This record gives sequence, structure tokens and C-alpha cells, in this order.
Amino acid sequence: MSDAEGAHLRDLRYFLAVADELSFTRAAATLFVAQPVLSKRVRALESGLGVELFTRGHRSIALTAAGAALVPHARRIVAEWGAAVAGLRAAGHTLTVGFHTRIARGLVPAITAAMQERLPGWRLQFRQVPWGDPTVGLGDGTVDVAIAWLPVPGDAYAHRVAATEPRWVALPVAHPLAVHLEVPFAHLLTEPFVALPASAGPMRAFWLAADQRPVPARIGAEAATAEEAFEAVAAGAGVALVAAGNADLYRRDDVVCRPVPDLPPAELAVLWRRNDTRDAVTIVADAACRCMVG
Repeated sequence: MSDAEGAHLRDLRYFLAVADELSFTRAAATLFVAQPVLSKRVRALESGLGVELFTRGHRSIALTAAGAALVPHARRIVAEWGAAVAGLRAAGHTLTVGFHTRIARGLVPAITAAMQERLPGWRLQFRQVPWGDPTVGLGDGTVDVAIAWLPVPGDAYAHRVAATEPRWVALPVAHPLAVHLEVPFAHLLTEPFVALPASAGPMRAFWLAADQRPVPARIGAEAATAEEAFEAVAAGAGVALVAAGNADLYRRDDVVCRPVPDLPPAELAVLWRRNDTRDAVTIVADAACRCMVG
């Protein structure tokens, strides 16, 4: 599927959520996206189709005739695509593992070896998902198993915490705090931060350490991927909290990473859809946990 086709399918899912809830607020909560993002995508769908799908009142919305006509077609398209993806994976014995940040730590060879040993007919593929999708691809079915930092929103996903790592801060190499061996979080409260997109929801809050702040963070930039975040830090747009392991994985000459000792650690987990009981999913989850714990 091309990027444009993927965007159209996502917009249809967004449209159906609003049609079901008749509320952008409730639909956004169901989808785990920010309401402005949802509204923008529905407007884009309307613009592309050349029709209004909803009448928008001060306190309520309703489907237009065009919107009501689109609902059954949108449901069929979304359902058929989901069935097609599931069928192709079943036929090809392919399991897709999603991730937001690099999954080194020996994970790829460990889970590949486990799959070859226990299900030799299966093939693994790996997919990086931008931070803007807090479900790491599990929500739209493009990913079967995810390796991700908690919290991941929703109760449709099972997870096992496989590792905990301290949170560090990434600083421009010339930043005054870079000379310290450790940086207490109180010293970062007035710094601009590089944030995950608003659609990342609770993950954005966690990597801003929102629970430890007396006032909201000052946002200097937003980044959709770890690579973008480190580029923003290097450019002086802000500082960023990172997991200790990622401080090493994304090491570069123009960024310095230091421990923030008074923050709770980050948890790296293996996640999958609760209703997915395939042996291949269990094998990948077990292998990932053994690798990170060992």
C-alpha cells in the first residue's frame, strides 16, 4: 500500500469513529489521537471527496446525507482491507514486529533464531512506526507484535514488561548542563523540550515527565521519530528525555546524554492484541523477554 492509500484508509477509520460516536471528542478518545488531528483529517477527507460528511453545531454533530451514504462503503473498505492483510499474512506465514525506536539490544537475532527453531516456515519483518501512532501499528493491524516503551494506551493490548531503563536527558553538546555527570530533573524544568506529537497521548506525557512537573513543559519542537528528536536537540531546539539504552544507540558527536537520577525508569515492553493467540506471537514475545532479561 502506498503512503497515500494508507492515509485514505486511516481517514476512513477516523470518519467511521466520528460517525459511530457523533462526537469528535469521544471519537478522538476511542482512537487515541488528539482531537485537532482527528478534525483535520476528517476535513481533509471531506475536501478530497468534495462533500460535507457532518453538520457541525455548537453542541452536536450529525451525519449529512452524503456522510450516511458513505458509512456502509467505508465499513466495507476497512473490513476488506483488514481481512486481506490477515489472509496474506496467514498464507505467507509472516509476522510483523513494530517498533518506535531502534530495537537493538540483541532483539532481532534472538527473536529471529527462536522463530526459525520453533516455526521454521514463518518469516519475520520489522516495521518502524512513527511516534504519532501510540499503538505502534497494532491499532490498524499493520503490526502483529510491538516492542515499545510504555505507556501504550487502551485495554485491547496485552503486554509483558521485558526491561526497565533509567531515563536520561539528551542535551546539545555546548549546553551548560552537559558538563555535569548527572542532571537533577529540577534543573530541566525551565528548559524547552523536544516532544512527541500530540497524537502520542500518554507516551508524550511520559517523555516530558509531566507527572513530575509543577507546571506544564515548555515545548521547543516536536518530533515524529527518535532520529528527528536527536536532530532537534543537536540544533538547539530543546532537550529530550531518552531511555538509557537509546542514549547509547543514538550516540552522536553533537549531543550529550546524562542520567536524570530522580525520575522513575522507563519500561520496555512486548505488546500484542489480546485476541491474537497465534503460536508465532507467543514465540516472539517469549524470545524478546528472555533476551532483554538475560
